[in-house]
Amino acid sequence: MDILKEAHQVLNIEIDALVKVNNLLDKKFEQAVRLIHNSSGKVIITGMGKSGLIARKIAATLSSTGTLAVFLHPAEGMHGDLGIVSADDVIIALSKGGESEELLGIIPSVKKIGAKIISFVGDNDSSLALASDIVIDASVEKEACPINLAPTASTTVALVLGDALAAVLLKLRGFKPHDFALYHPGGKLGKQLLLKVSDLMHTGAETPIVYEDTPVKELLIEMTSKAMGGVNIINKNKKLAGIITDGDLRRALQTHDNILPLSAKEIMTQNPIKITPDILAIEALELMENRPSQIMVLPVVDNTDCVVGILRLHDLVRCGL
Repeated sequence: MDILKEAHQVLNIEIDALVKVNNLLDKKFEQAVRLIHNSSGKVIITGMGKSGLIARKIAATLSSTGTLAVFLHPAEGMHGDLGIVSADDVIIALSKGGESEELLGIIPSVKKIGAKIISFVGDNDSSLALASDIVIDASVEKEACPINLAPTASTTVALVLGDALAAVLLKLRGFKPHDFALYHPGGKLGKQLLLKVSDLMHTGAETPIVYEDTPVKELLIEMTSKAMGGVNIINKNKKLAGIITDGDLRRALQTHDNILPLSAKEIMTQNPIKITPDILAIEALELMENRPSQIMVLPVVDNTDCVVGILRLHDLVRCGL
């Protein structure tokens, strides 16, 4: 058997199925989008078997892009789970043949409740299609399965129709990357758009801080006890005057025989780069990395330039930015 040839055949069958459904897309799809967009309820996606698995994915995609959606197993629906359905809801039913016993079993109750029904179905004359308010033609000429039985091309078509529905609704709702991040706080995008310096910085007793006239010996005690890789230096008005890092100490040792009697002011980096707590963490990361010499720690100040904390590059990297 030519394995690659067989694989290409599967892909070509599914591609052809998508081309067909793309050409069949008409005003009914637009009506389905408008119905969902104007609904004050939720979207309930349902289907049996492989169609049910696709229904779960469509529900997840809708939910993550601003449309409240849930999956309903039709068999469970027949035994009490129809309690989640209200008159304001929209049902999207997925079925290749449109004659699934479990799916058809919940339709009468759904209609009595008052919810509207959209079907993605492969047979426009099926019982499901005839019971639906809007029918989206999801028919395929054949499955990609060599024996034309396993749902393959048909489930791909249903999945892509669900993606198209979610994408159009996303645009209609004016859904932005920040909105997406709110629903994905654990993902990289969510962290980039939501995490702020205030979420990661070290404050209070964790913040290493000394005055300008502090001897280096005392400064070293403060620096090593807090283990932040740097010390914020403040003036008599308690405003940021500079910072001393491990690098500053090494440079001081290269130019002085004995640095212990020196004051913090004599070896600190004056007017250091600083940030405020409300800055996005990803912006702080870019500020620290995109420089000729990478910055390992940053002073964090308020709007009066008073020190409120310290941020380490290590903290930004560790959180997955």
